[in-house]
Amino acid sequence: MTKTHSARWLLAMAMMLQACGETSLAELPPPEQSVASLETPAESEDILARLQAIPGLSVVLEQPSPFPGTRFFLLKLDQPADHENPQGERFALRMTLLHRSVDAPMVLSTEGYMLASRPWQAEPTALLGANQLSVEHRFMGTSIPATRDTRLLTIYQAASDSHRAVQAFKPLYPARWLSTGGSKGGVTAVYHRYFYPNDVDATLPYVAPSNHGLYDVRYVHFLATLGDADCRAKLESFQQDVLRRREELLPFVEALGAKLNTGFTVVGGPDRALEFSAVEAFFYFWQYGGASACASIPAPGAPAEETFAFLDEVVGVVYTYADRFIAPFEYAYYQAATQLGWSRFPTKHLRGLLRYPGENTPDVYVSFPVTEPFDMEAMLRVEHWVRDHGERMLFIYGENDPYSATAFSVREDNDAFRFFAPGGNHGANIAGLAEPERAFVLERLFAWMGVSAPATEALEHAAEAATSKPLSAP
Repeated sequence: MTKTHSARWLLAMAMMLQACGETSLAELPPPEQSVASLETPAESEDILARLQAIPGLSVVLEQPSPFPGTRFFLLKLDQPADHENPQGERFALRMTLLHRSVDAPMVLSTEGYMLASRPWQAEPTALLGANQLSVEHRFMGTSIPATRDTRLLTIYQAASDSHRAVQAFKPLYPARWLSTGGSKGGVTAVYHRYFYPNDVDATLPYVAPSNHGLYDVRYVHFLATLGDADCRAKLESFQQDVLRRREELLPFVEALGAKLNTGFTVVGGPDRALEFSAVEAFFYFWQYGGASACASIPAPGAPAEETFAFLDEVVGVVYTYADRFIAPFEYAYYQAATQLGWSRFPTKHLRGLLRYPGENTPDVYVSFPVTEPFDMEAMLRVEHWVRDHGERMLFIYGENDPYSATAFSVREDNDAFRFFAPGGNHGANIAGLAEPERAFVLERLFAWMGVSAPATEALEHAAEAATSKPLSAP
């Protein structure tokens, strides 16, 4: 199976308060001025000079790009910490640009976490031969306001960050725009579109969940359908075995923490980390693995080393629950605890074995108090908007990904669609769709973006590109 660092927070979820109206871009000139100042030079003028002419934008550095015909820039855009108070605190929003041509389409990649700083391209970027502007999520990576005022960590404020980025770059890149993102980044693309529906021409979210509250029971029902009865029984027996042998397995947790120089203080100690790992193992098994791994599940009573090794391979015990690795993502957990929501895990078969039942909620992963109550309206309003009004939206999910339990609903009357990759998990993409669905998706994508469809070889290349993104999220 594939282990990801802090696998837990490719969580994602749904969002949003009703559109609060468009905020002004204080430093940018009116659109007609921007167009005049940026389009006067010919395309032959160095793109660096044209980027440097964008008000509020700093070009931090240019790196060599491995993609022929492209240039790659690390950027920072001056932003208000509060878009409803643009004269107040400011911070630098980190972005990257993969540039091909000002005449090519633009893919806006909204990140749910910190931003990878080396060149990469998303699947639609490769398919469309597009430029790609990637935007770090506020309060992640280096894009953190100095005051760290968590009242400003909302879906509206994050959507407005993306909106200002679009305003800044659209005069330079006037062709059609597509927004995209994976998991929490996919949800970020959705709520950006909710608040600012006209910023882009179409939206392609991957594996983006829409959670209902902090204990979404749909996950429990969905997990009960995955795999065959024998595999589910083996997973449940494995979970029970871990919890019955916790005193035997705890030293492995502590030794791994010591090896990587980290404790488990935030979640409440190694014992809670071990229990949370056992409870969530069923979820992670399907999120990043598949039925082929059922045969490798250790039987009850297997050697302790083997049992813990499998648990760690599935869940990533230290990377998911230890202080050192939680710290970079605690604001993402804060978002889950206040607006984005959380999953409920199957525990009926674990009754009598749990010391901390129901305590593995997102606030447990935050080192500071979560004082804001959960806002159920944010999630439901964006979900209802997508279903009733979302146009030119294309959602891709994996058939076996637990997050598919909370997939957004769409209406084909709105030229919006949803597809599930057969046997796919949290890495689902267009290339993994079955025919004729894949052909249909490509037809809609290229029609929306006004470009010719690529050859089969280009699709295969795009699939490779989509799997080569640097790890920048848990």
